[in-house]
This record gives sequence, C-alpha cells and structure tokens, in this order.
Amino acid sequence: MKSIGGKILVAILVIVVVIAAVLLAMKLVKDKNIVETVIGKNNDDGKTVVEIKEPQTFKGTDRPIAVMIDNHKDAMPQANISKAYAVYEIIVEGGETRLMALYKGQDLEKVGPIRSSRHYFLDYALENDAIYVHFGFSPQAKNDIAKLGVNNINGIYESEKDFWRVKDKYAPHNAVTNTKKILEIANRKDYRVTSDKESVLNYVGDEINLDSKIIANTVTIPYSTSNTVKYEYDEESKTYVRYSRGKKQVDWDTNKTVTTKNIIITFCKNTRLNDGENKDRQTIDNIKTLDGYYITNGKAIKIKCEKTSRAGQTIYKDLEGKEIEVNDGNTFFQICPIDSKVEFEPGEAVAENTTTNVIQ
Repeated sequence: MKSIGGKILVAILVIVVVIAAVLLAMKLVKDKNIVETVIGKNNDDGKTVVEIKEPQTFKGTDRPIAVMIDNHKDAMPQANISKAYAVYEIIVEGGETRLMALYKGQDLEKVGPIRSSRHYFLDYALENDAIYVHFGFSPQAKNDIAKLGVNNINGIYESEKDFWRVKDKYAPHNAVTNTKKILEIANRKDYRVTSDKESVLNYVGDEINLDSKIIANTVTIPYSTSNTVKYEYDEESKTYVRYSRGKKQVDWDTNKTVTTKNIIITFCKNTRLNDGENKDRQTIDNIKTLDGYYITNGKAIKIKCEKTSRAGQTIYKDLEGKEIEVNDGNTFFQICPIDSKVEFEPGEAVAENTTTNVIQ
C-alpha cells in the first residue's frame, strides 16, 4: 500500500510540474506577443511581423574609393563631397587642411579638385580598405604608398582623358576626375573593386538621440588662426550645415549646401616634419587612444578614439568603454590639433583635451 501511495504522489507531482510549465510557457508567449504587437504589425494570417530598419550608409560589396580633395580657399567649392559616406579633414602645411572623401557604389560625373597625398591620410584609406586617389604626393607619402602596398591612383601619371584640368579654376586647384574613370584605371591596374570589409563605424537603422547635457547646435573647430570649421544644426532635416572660413560650403556644380548627419572630432597632436625641405609639412601622432566627441542630432558626447596600427580600424567608444552606435548617414571626421579650442553653443563651450594614453 505504501508503495502504491508513493507512486500516486509522484504522479501527482509530475502532473503539477507539467501544468505549471505549460502555464508559464503560455504567459511568456502572451508577453512576447504583447511586445511584438507594440513594435510590429499583424499580417493577413494574424501573425506578428517585426520590422527591422537596416542602415543604408555602408551597404553592398563595392570597394570604397578615397579621394584627396583640395580645401584651399581657391579650390572651393568642391564637387560632390556631400555624396561621400565619410570625409576626413586633417591639417597640412601652412595651417591649411586637406580633405579625403570616401565613396562607395557612387556614379559621379565630377570629383575634386584633387590634390596631392600626405602620408597620414593613408592610415584612414587603409582602415576603410579603399582605393586611394591623389594628384601627386609628398616624399613621405610616396615612400609609404610603396612600403604599405597601398592600391593607389596618381592622377599625374594618368592621361588627360582620365584626369583633366577645368577652366573655371586655376592650377593647382583645378584637377578633377570621375568615379567611372577611377574604376576603369583600377581595373587596368588589377586592383580589387569589391570588398567584404565591415564599416569602421557601427551604423544603426533606428534614430539615435544622444543622452547628453552637451547641446551642440553650433560646433566650431579651429584648425589654425586662418582656418576654422563650423557646423550649424538644422533641426528640420536633422543634419549639420558645414561652414569653412566663415562661408557656407556648397557643391561646385549644383550649389547645394554641404551637410552631414554625424561629426566625429579627434584631438591629435601634429608636429612639423624635419625633412630638410623647409615646407612646413606635418605629421600626426594618431596610433594610440585619443580624446574626442561624437556629435549628432544637436548633441555631443565625449568619446575615446582607439587606433592600434596604421591599417587597423579606429574604434570609437564612449567613456564606459562601449563602442558607440552611429546614426545612419554621412560623417565628417575632424582630426584636429590637440590644443584646438572646440566650442559648442549652447553647451559646455570648450573641449577639455587631456593627456592621452599610448597603446603599446
């Protein structure tokens, strides 16, 4: 009798456990459906369909093209820099800056004016796995292109059908090409024109609004006493309008305003090269962890910019060490002097540039 009673008790316990598991599963399914109903929609079968918005900025297998763009006042306006998914601005000699515009899967009739290479721009072409396009080079860039095996196209060595000078600007600020010619030359040189390398930035499809006290409706970035970049936030389009030397930047042919969705500032020490030529050529100390800001939708957060090698992709992290998520759209990378007094209006006003840690 005791044996039979024990078996009955065990059976009852098993049944209770099964019923409890079923009820729990039903609750979880119910809760899941509630969540999905909030973020999704129902199809004709009554099932919930969750829509996931995928970022569009860096898609497809087209290999990026990195083009050195003249940023001298006599070169402005430039052609199609708003069509670039990323633009790097870094100081060069004489307090001037030069731009490197990156294109992916674009068919553009004019790109330029194109100028000569500086060696530190190669670091950012390499981390984007880009075909590097320039019109001449410094001695340091010439040596590094060969040493690093950079897939480059030097317009000085190409025919006038592939790179040409226009008449509405004067030399050296008037050399241009287009993306079709670049790809034709790349094919002749047996360069890869496809790439499976992931984006440097962690783009997301959903709109990001930064949780920050730093209001960045206006961002001012001095590169030198004669060269200041400024961005003004347009709340309607949720983009920043770009200014250089006090003038709004527009496109060469269309006269459309140059805008950007994202701005990434990196504070980086630059020094004069002692190359014996007395041309004030610069170098930058960028293979380390540097301070910076990520700016989008009218706000800014402090970040760390980690680059461990010349070809290694820079990782942009928040102050808690997490890689930042970046809004879908184009980005201007402002790699500015380490003592640059960046201002946000209204907001915390002056960037604090602290000593950075070298990555061994």
